[in-house]
Amino acid sequence: MSILPPIGTGGHGTHGERGEPGPETGRDLEAAAVAEPGAVTVIIPTYNESGNIRELLRQLTDAVPARLPCEVLFVDDSTDDTPAVIASAAQDCPFPVDVLHRDEPRGGLGGAVVEGLKAAGSDWIVVMDADLQHPPALVPDLVAAGERASADLVVASRYIDGGSRAGLAGGYRIAVSRSATWLTKSLFPRRLRGISDPMSGFFAIRRSAVATATGAGAGAGAGKGTEALRPLGYKILLELAVRCRPERPAEVPFVFRDRFAGESKSTAKEGLRFLRHLVELRTAAPAARMAVFGLIGLTGFVPNLLALYGLTAAGMHYLPAEVLANQSGVLWNFLLIETLLFRNRRTHRHWADRVGRFALLANADLLLRIPLIALFVSRLGMGVLPATVCGLLATFVLRFVGTEALVYLPKRQRAGRGTVVREGKPGAGADRVESVREASR
Repeated sequence: MSILPPIGTGGHGTHGERGEPGPETGRDLEAAAVAEPGAVTVIIPTYNESGNIRELLRQLTDAVPARLPCEVLFVDDSTDDTPAVIASAAQDCPFPVDVLHRDEPRGGLGGAVVEGLKAAGSDWIVVMDADLQHPPALVPDLVAAGERASADLVVASRYIDGGSRAGLAGGYRIAVSRSATWLTKSLFPRRLRGISDPMSGFFAIRRSAVATATGAGAGAGAGKGTEALRPLGYKILLELAVRCRPERPAEVPFVFRDRFAGESKSTAKEGLRFLRHLVELRTAAPAARMAVFGLIGLTGFVPNLLALYGLTAAGMHYLPAEVLANQSGVLWNFLLIETLLFRNRRTHRHWADRVGRFALLANADLLLRIPLIALFVSRLGMGVLPATVCGLLATFVLRFVGTEALVYLPKRQRAGRGTVVREGKPGAGADRVESVREASR
């Protein structure tokens, strides 16, 4: 990751120097309700958006009142000349413009936004796309609405009065958008209460609401109830709303416009990443993980029975066939658990280690279940059927706990006295934040 040299401020925008307000407009009067601490950092993730940059910065310059302290931070994953175009276009902007270029685009667009959140220094952070489907004129409105409502999060919504999804091309994209919105609100009814458009990529959030989750720090009480952010794909608002739990969300209507230039980054691959992201968010709690673990276990009966039928039909005795068929169910369960449930924990151990441990636990289940059922029947006087149910439940809970603890928890790292062991690359977080702050001065 690299931070490009300071782009600075050109002072040639429509507002002139930031200390000299231009002609007072209705938007200026609205921004006057925003206290001085309502300064805003506009985070714009980019991937090959060179054709949109000049018009985007021109519209931002026109939209943001001189009274509202503003800086723009592009978090760039581009392989084209987008950074160079930003550097050139920024010369005509009356506010600081910086570029944080990522050499490895981890986490996709969501990961880019999280890097921007770590670097942001303003009380308010606005996240928007670079393709001008999100109207820059709404940036002051989002901040003003948050100040008026004392909200931690303000979402630009296509689904309230005054909003529109006009820029979604074709019935297919509209259907996908509506289905995804319905699915997310169904899975997270409490966390998304008051948010009609959880799939929006245009929103404002207080820095204090995400400080703990990003490691940026923002004073006592910041980021209350937050979890560490683990974005996957491009729906970063959903990640922030579920993990950071911002209080008192508000909404502002907006018309989703046509893309100004370039091609859409929405693909079938991004759709699959979104579904994986939903599973990871929904299974963050242990009880939810256990429920999904059980559902995956039930699906394992299908390959188990199919393998048993094939082996016995081929003439194998049913006892060794049972043992071998059970391994097909174990393998099926392992693949689903790896893909859906513990995908973000697979790097803690080598894949062969994980397979061996999982298979050992799954087969130990058979050895434990029969003695447990016999104990329930002989010592507790239970009937065979209820004893079998209790045995299945007991071994299921033990298998889930064992799988999470012995297969997917990270290994403990030994450290000398006084040594702090951290995961991740050195130089992340605060060092980058300071570098960006210096670049904007």
